[in-house]
Amino acid sequence: MIISQLHDQGVLLINQDSFYHSLSHQQLEKVHEYNFDHPDAFDTELLLACMENLKNGQPISVPNYDFKSHKSTGPGQKVNPSDVIILEGILVLHDHRVRDLMNMKIFVDTDSDLRLARRIQRDTVERGRNIQNVLDQYARFVKPSFEEFILPAKKHADIIIPRGGDNDVAIDLIVQHIQTKLGQHDLCKIYPNVFVIFSTFQIRGMHTLIRDVKTTKHDFVFYADRLIRMVVEHGLGHLPFTERQIKTPTGSIYPGVDFCKRLCGVSVIRSGESMENALRACCKGIKIGKILIHREGNDGKQLIYEKLPADISSRHVLLLDPVLASVKSISLLLSKGVPESSIIFLNLIAAPQGIHAVCKKFPKVKIVTSEIDVTLDNDLRVIPGMGEFGDRYFGTDED
Repeated sequence: MIISQLHDQGVLLINQDSFYHSLSHQQLEKVHEYNFDHPDAFDTELLLACMENLKNGQPISVPNYDFKSHKSTGPGQKVNPSDVIILEGILVLHDHRVRDLMNMKIFVDTDSDLRLARRIQRDTVERGRNIQNVLDQYARFVKPSFEEFILPAKKHADIIIPRGGDNDVAIDLIVQHIQTKLGQHDLCKIYPNVFVIFSTFQIRGMHTLIRDVKTTKHDFVFYADRLIRMVVEHGLGHLPFTERQIKTPTGSIYPGVDFCKRLCGVSVIRSGESMENALRACCKGIKIGKILIHREGNDGKQLIYEKLPADISSRHVLLLDPVLASVKSISLLLSKGVPESSIIFLNLIAAPQGIHAVCKKFPKVKIVTSEIDVTLDNDLRVIPGMGEFGDRYFGTDED
């Protein structure tokens, strides 16, 4: 059902059953005593290697497991990576290493009678077994393994679906979530604390203008200010709020919310100061601190100046810098007692290297940006970038 609704995307289905260990001659002689529902029945190391390769964009070879001979046959089936990878199997949530590879973990909660009926139909029709053997195997291995290994894995699921493929609401929600993730930048899928404002032709057009080397200072400032205001508004949406009911002039009750009161801005001099007006326009009377960081060569960054509110440790902080480049400013805020989870870093553009640096060192800091660029060059300039933002905004560039 999920695959059918994702018809516009490439979807790859990997079955855990393909990774059963091939049985030895001795095991085949006592095949009715072999527990196929135990975690040790699967080659989990091979499964892990295959899934990691797929996630890294590399093709894999999936074993061709024959359920009648209980062996893998032939060279395996070559499979290419895809936009969406579905790994399904009774024990895919058992091993934490496999779970850690997943973006979404789903447990299908089905009635035990229905599970048994499906198993009888599958094993007799598809795998050539008689009903008595299926029932014996169910009583000796399947049910005990379910209770020992499968049911406890339910607690690791992000979503639990009753009724399986008949649950249209659950499937719609899953498909919507997948489609949302597919529409995000790859880094947003890796880091849940990275947020890129939804791109429209308006936003794309403004980026075209501020990135164009021929754009005049007046136009650069005008369109940069528009983008900055959008980033600030989006960033404010990630602040905590409290619910509040009010009465409207019509006498009606409106279920609203209260803004977060304890916040402040911190701009990284000089470029960050370009974002202060937008923040003041959105947050009346907000306190704004300043940090000056001097870059020494291509390696070191030295803190030159800081002026911050005395009670900054008790506030949510909106850190302002049009280009995500340095983590030094975050380190300073943490040294002042600001909790990592209370920092929202607002940028116009960000380089992937900068996002990796922040998210790996400060995984609770939220990053809000309007676009993620391609890379940094050898001089640590963002590519394609928009040049020296401070010089272009304040009119101090050499041109």
